[in-house]
Amino acid sequence: MISRRDWIRITAGAGAALGLGACGDAAGGSGGAGGEGAASAAGAGSSAGAASAGSGTQSGEMILRTIPSSGDRIPVIGLGGRWISADASPEELADHRAVLNALAEGAEGAGRVFDTAYGYGGGGSETYAGEWAQEDGIADEIFWATKVNAAGRGGGEADPDDVRAQIERSFDRLRIDVIDLNQVHNMGDPPTQLGILQEYKDEGRIRHVGITTTSERQYDHLARVMEEYPLDFIGIDYAIDNRTAEERILPLALDRGIAVMVYLPFGRRRMWRRIGDRELPEWTSEFDASTWAQFMLKFVIAHPAVTVAVPGTGDPEHMVDNLGGGRGRLPTDAHLRRMIELVESLPEA
Repeated sequence: MISRRDWIRITAGAGAALGLGACGDAAGGSGGAGGEGAASAAGAGSSAGAASAGSGTQSGEMILRTIPSSGDRIPVIGLGGRWISADASPEELADHRAVLNALAEGAEGAGRVFDTAYGYGGGGSETYAGEWAQEDGIADEIFWATKVNAAGRGGGEADPDDVRAQIERSFDRLRIDVIDLNQVHNMGDPPTQLGILQEYKDEGRIRHVGITTTSERQYDHLARVMEEYPLDFIGIDYAIDNRTAEERILPLALDRGIAVMVYLPFGRRRMWRRIGDRELPEWTSEFDASTWAQFMLKFVIAHPAVTVAVPGTGDPEHMVDNLGGGRGRLPTDAHLRRMIELVESLPEA
């Protein structure tokens, strides 16, 4: 089992020893089109891109964004915990623990965002992350974000007692007294579940509340909820090859003062298949992207509505690489147009 001291030693040599790869998003999720999650999957072109543009690590301070409703500032790159599972092997768990420590070491700021959910990994995501953070002394450095959905995958109404039971179980698993963010997962019964989350917020036990979907088919419903409820956050899918959210959801978030957490910033695994073994163009150094992962993350966080992106990975080297996407310069409007033209020229996945 890796210690925090061991992790510091690992990361100290990572940039010098490796042209870091990238972590990819998986097509899996919590079920249905609205499922969220990201598996660790190095794209075939990631190493080539790193080699052509230099080390995957980035120097400089992490970019911070402000949560409009509270004024809290958080790093723009966090970690998605979808793939920490109760069924994982000891080796896989050791890697995930190292990734969580990489987040704590590498994402400066008021809180390093770790996003999980009540149902992720059969409860293993919340349980292991809470245990590791306490044992490794990093619990106070994490911005703890989780999700609740007692309405089930098929929708319908949520039993209020079940909602409260899930929320209380999340407190127990994470081993904390206050949760920084709890969101209704996959648009499940907003009146019931958002109402209960608001009660916890009023009591000071949950600091921010929100709602999530990674399904474009639910965007109309999401927009109505954004207009009708006092949300602090939304969680959505957004990537350089998946820009539908730019049409209505992201402008509405800006207008309503709602923070945005981005899932699937690598387009599930689509983008890695499209990139293949291509090298990263040299002009991406103009906005300090030295790997394909950083290229894609910088596109996402360049949008003024985006507060944080939370790609998932089980590889600590990929976590270090992803954090590099939150440092240095961001693309200009001209760069963004060129980035889109490049992606649109790639073969379809």
